Amino acid sequence: MQQTSKLTVTLPNDLEIVLTRSFDAPKHLVFEAFTKCEHYARWWGLRDMTLAQCEMDFRVGGRWRRVLRMPDGSEHPFRGEFIEIVPTEKIVQTFVYDVEFIRDHPSIETMELTEEGGRTTLTATVRHKTKEARDGHLQSGMESGASESYDRLEELLAELQG
Repeated sequence: MQQTSKLTVTLPNDLEIVLTRSFDAPKHLVFEAFTKCEHYARWWGLRDMTLAQCEMDFRVGGRWRRVLRMPDGSEHPFRGEFIEIVPTEKIVQTFVYDVEFIRDHPSIETMELTEEGGRTTLTATVRHKTKEARDGHLQSGMESGASESYDRLEELLAELQG
């Protein structure tokens, strides 16, 4: 188990990565931040990246696509499909880093939200098909990227509540 900033990352088995983070916001706002491109544009990715493209058909069977642009102009495309949606509680989706070789290793992300005393805990479980795919994901810098993204999400949530 590792803790980066306010993010905890655990490896419960050879296929999964679990990210846990609490936010000082009600879960309906945290859920909303995962359902609209205008919110994703303000929190998803590192601070020096921009969300160059965001498309989302937020319904079971709907697809999503996001493209992050680095300061040097290089782009990183991601895509997936929504498998299960339980409003304010849970989102299950496929997650594909849509580049050569890696796109052949999709994962399934399950995001669950629980609220207690106005604070929401987000638990995101990323399940890979192989240990090698899981380890590659870990080695990609995903932990620091997720930590910074969730810090940015916390800032957005404070603003949405304000």
